[in-house]
Amino acid sequence: MPTEPLLLQERHALILQRLQTDGRVLAPDLAQWLQVSEDTIRRDLRDLAAAGLCQKVYGGALRMPLPAAPGGTPAQRRSAQADRKARLAAAAAPCVAPGSVVFIDAGSTNLAIAQALGEARLTVITNAPAIAAALVDKPLIELIVIGGRIHAETGASIGATALRELEPISCDLYILGACGVDAQAGVSAIHFEEAEFKRRVAALSRSVLVATTSDKVGTAAPYAVLPAASLTKLIAEHDIDARQFDAFAARGVRVLRAAKP
Repeated sequence: MPTEPLLLQERHALILQRLQTDGRVLAPDLAQWLQVSEDTIRRDLRDLAAAGLCQKVYGGALRMPLPAAPGGTPAQRRSAQADRKARLAAAAAPCVAPGSVVFIDAGSTNLAIAQALGEARLTVITNAPAIAAALVDKPLIELIVIGGRIHAETGASIGATALRELEPISCDLYILGACGVDAQAGVSAIHFEEAEFKRRVAALSRSVLVATTSDKVGTAAPYAVLPAASLTKLIAEHDIDARQFDAFAARGVRVLRAAKP
């Protein structure tokens, strides 16, 4: 608690520090902590959101997802946190029912899920060449690839051609790759076209599953995909924040924890 009034830059620095530690901040709590009005805090949060340093939500703000390393490619992201993603995949793979039609979205955790699928008969649809390559030699999987230009950062087709090819599709399960996951802000994506594509697949699917590492929980990317209540299952790491666990569960989402290391 400050002993004297803080400068604007000092307030912003303290707010960002709290965001980095807790993943979220609430305007009334910040106002009390920093001994300023809630209107002042709301202006501070608007300024920080405009600078791309947080995501403003009703009553407070959320930490932005950690960016990929400069120049990071999809291949480089796949090699990061491999053990953590393998544990998430082991928890998610049993959620895929034999004989079902599953859409597996792009993403390194989703690739781990594809690799963890057993020998059951499935139809798998994907817009990610890396996921298609992981499944092409599985004899019981009927593989359908959504095409079009590959978006370099996501490693997937997400443009107009891909959207057109979705039209005849109906899925039992959508394994959605999320950039931000929060009980209040829902599921979000970094790119506009990516969010649009994910929303369309979700609309064509009977259930939606997200598997995510802890660094994405309690964060919000710029473009909304789905409200939290639209998720069927959330596969989280064993140390998911208890507040997030309870808030997702209260919205009807089944939250499953991956095994401890």
